[in-house]
Amino acid sequence: PTVRTFIALATSKGWPLHQLDINNAFLHGFLDEEVYILPPAGYTKAEGKVCRLKRSLYGLKQASRQWNKEFTSFLLKQGFVQSKQDYSLFTKGSGSNFIAVLVYVDDVLITGGNNPDIQLLKKALDKAFTIKDLGCMRYFLGIEVARSSAGTLLNQRKYILDILQDAGMTACKPADFPLPTNLRLTIDQGELLSHPEVYRRLVGRLLYLNITRPDISYAVQHLSQFLSQPRHPHMQAALHLLRYLKGSIGVGLFYP
Repeated sequence: PTVRTFIALATSKGWPLHQLDINNAFLHGFLDEEVYILPPAGYTKAEGKVCRLKRSLYGLKQASRQWNKEFTSFLLKQGFVQSKQDYSLFTKGSGSNFIAVLVYVDDVLITGGNNPDIQLLKKALDKAFTIKDLGCMRYFLGIEVARSSAGTLLNQRKYILDILQDAGMTACKPADFPLPTNLRLTIDQGELLSHPEVYRRLVGRLLYLNITRPDISYAVQHLSQFLSQPRHPHMQAALHLLRYLKGSIGVGLFYP
């Protein structure tokens, strides 16, 4: 919801959507407690000793938390205010000087009406962490973004293709509706699935697809009622929904 609101605001105001990537993000975090590791293989000067880490490494349990703490501290020093509703959202200023920053691990979105201030923020980020400027927002958390003078289109075409491929249904016949007509699914009718985790994973992926596909919300909500003991009729209904997605793969949300 925060991502969609962020994009909708930028679209309504006519603001650009900048996307950045932090290089080697987890290596920028400092450790609060003492962590020791064995010397790297081939390093002979520390035989019989251990090394104390000053910064976090990829693979440590604390790595993501320490990076988030470091990045949050940097933005707060720059004058940003962290949202109480969503801690990944930071805002600064108001009116024409308003800037918003949305963070997901090492992916960063920036929008606002003051382009010089945005460029200064990018330079400060690059100096502190080293960034990769990806230009205008195109792809974020599985959401494809296409902008024009008419507005912004959000869809998850690649995400749908991945679901179809995993289910072996890339060549299936498209369906016109999310669920078959006169469908009646119950808890106790039909044979139990031998691998219920396949059904649960599929429904979980469909739930994430709701971000840009409200037309399947009812169907996914209906299918999610049978996660505890999925049966063959439930799986058949889920596969029918995939057939519907195959026929409407380019559909998404449009913000004018």
